[in-house]
Amino acid sequence: MSHRFRHCYTALVTPMADDEGRTVDYASLQRLVEFQIAGGVSGILAVGTTGESPTLNWEEHSEVIVKTAEFASGRCVVIAGTGSNSTRECLASTHHVVEHGIEAILLVEPYYNGPSSIEIRKEYMAPVARAFPDVQVIPYVIPGRTGTQLLPEDLAILHSEFPNVRTVKEASADLDNMRRTRKLCGADFDILSGDDNLTLAMMTDKAVGASGVVSVVSNVAPAAVQRMTQAVLEGKDEEAQRLAGALRPLFDIVTVKTREGSPYGERLCKARNPLPVKTLMLLLGMPVGPVRRPLGKMTRAGLETVVSAAQKVWTNAPDILEPLGKAFDVDIEERLSDPAFRRGLCYDE
Repeated sequence: MSHRFRHCYTALVTPMADDEGRTVDYASLQRLVEFQIAGGVSGILAVGTTGESPTLNWEEHSEVIVKTAEFASGRCVVIAGTGSNSTRECLASTHHVVEHGIEAILLVEPYYNGPSSIEIRKEYMAPVARAFPDVQVIPYVIPGRTGTQLLPEDLAILHSEFPNVRTVKEASADLDNMRRTRKLCGADFDILSGDDNLTLAMMTDKAVGASGVVSVVSNVAPAAVQRMTQAVLEGKDEEAQRLAGALRPLFDIVTVKTREGSPYGERLCKARNPLPVKTLMLLLGMPVGPVRRPLGKMTRAGLETVVSAAQKVWTNAPDILEPLGKAFDVDIEERLSDPAFRRGLCYDE
């Protein structure tokens, strides 16, 4: 596969049925895929963190990937999130989806068991890249979630040894780390942002030279995120800045932090991806269902943060959300202003 990774790849949520999220809603998955394709995205990541990979069993994991590829039907690239903290599980999952036509996979760093960078390269990334030479293998660097990190030096070795390792999803939030990746891996290597709020900085920093993003926010605004990344690569700086500014309130709610009281004192509450974006999608009338436990609901203050961000976007740049309203036949203004649509979306405490 010779695909070069450019522009926007949506880290798609996995829609759940209204049975407390016990089953995946495949009819809604098809609607979400169609919305992404209509928005012109370059591709879809199936079953990443945003797709609730930790709480899907492996049968569901593989089925969501295969169905996403089936629904996309070659109209965009589908990247399969087959990473694990077990190399054996990763190899088995990758084998299954490759049999169904998948040509690109995303491998998150092995979480919790915490291998070194050398171990990640030798015992995880390299065996998968060697076993599937015709599949693009995309390491996913996100130490804040995994507690470990594939370092640029080992990534560069992988790139030199395996022609199918030529892209990284970078979510270290460390621009110096990204600059070192570019220096060691060279110009023929694609760096994709794994943080919506850093995408513009990563793409405009010549020492990083990112070519696009694996985006959470594009779940609700695929066309706008795609246009922003295209504008950067086409040298349309003013347009890129305008779109980034219009999208900024949404970028800021991928993770929502609030201070919450209790009978024993105040504590920090961090609502992490995909809870805020899925809450926003529910608020806006998209068929996504609940998140799976142990994720739950926003706090009241967290929900108000999400609502406020969406209202800012709607007021200042309604074109960002208008395609969503048309695709799902909902009144965005009504859903953002009427408190009735917020019922059940947050904890009552």
